[in-house]
Amino acid sequence: MSDPQPPSRHRETHPTLLARISALLTREPEDREQLLAMLHNAHERELLDADALSMIEGVMQVSELSARDIMVPRSQIDMIDIREKPEDLIPFVIATAHSRFPVIEEDRDHVIGILLAKDLLRYSGDQSAGESVDIRKMLRPPIFIPESKRLNVLLRDFRANRNHVAIVVDEYGGVAGLITIEDVLEQIVGDIEDEYDFEEDDDNIVGIEPGATGPRWRVRALTEIEQFNEYFETDFTNDQAETIGGVVTDHLGRVPRRGEEAIIGNVRFTVLRADARRVDVLRVEKLHTDEENDEAG
Repeated sequence: MSDPQPPSRHRETHPTLLARISALLTREPEDREQLLAMLHNAHERELLDADALSMIEGVMQVSELSARDIMVPRSQIDMIDIREKPEDLIPFVIATAHSRFPVIEEDRDHVIGILLAKDLLRYSGDQSAGESVDIRKMLRPPIFIPESKRLNVLLRDFRANRNHVAIVVDEYGGVAGLITIEDVLEQIVGDIEDEYDFEEDDDNIVGIEPGATGPRWRVRALTEIEQFNEYFETDFTNDQAETIGGVVTDHLGRVPRRGEEAIIGNVRFTVLRADARRVDVLRVEKLHTDEENDEAG
């Protein structure tokens, strides 16, 4: 009887991706830092691509973040007052372009429900029906969560209950902010494209529709200070940062949240997009002298 054929060399030299990752993780990491180091090593050895590595890191980070870290702050929530007429709400809903709105009664701490834009907009073509529309009957029950709720637990709850938005409350029961399932998912998969995204070939600084104070621009947070200064004739220094996003972060002393404003010199910065790790997109407005004096006063 002839000897059995040796295993194929092709199989020895080309193990499956799962086998290669398993071999990499044979030595169990002792802590988070070792695990991250092993994952980065896997990326360097082309066992994981950059997107997969980023998502794994995002999943690990979600377990450490809480609702307060990524929520839209109370002052920036677009709310609807139940006392307003439906026909008056439609322009507001269209302008803000949200799909869901907290509905309040009396004050911003008394959220009585969530209104879906589609439930209201179905009446937009028939203004005569507006008077008979009862907003209360359209409301979905609001979900309230504490600021300390972990994002991984919140994501599981969102999926189990098929909710897309939750109201974040502080220890006294007051509204502290709002968080959506999209906010949580973006911590894992990165930013989901929105109206603030730049096309790949866009410049770092793009003019947008003027505001009450005059011209406004959308600016990538990674724009170098030198380029920003040249464009806006400002004199920001790069002692503490190299990008304009770094200037804003350093001014606030922490990573800014979406919707936050910072006035530095004669420039007003508004954070259009940010996550728990960094600011991505800013809106920039040059202030007039009298506005600067008001802020200083």
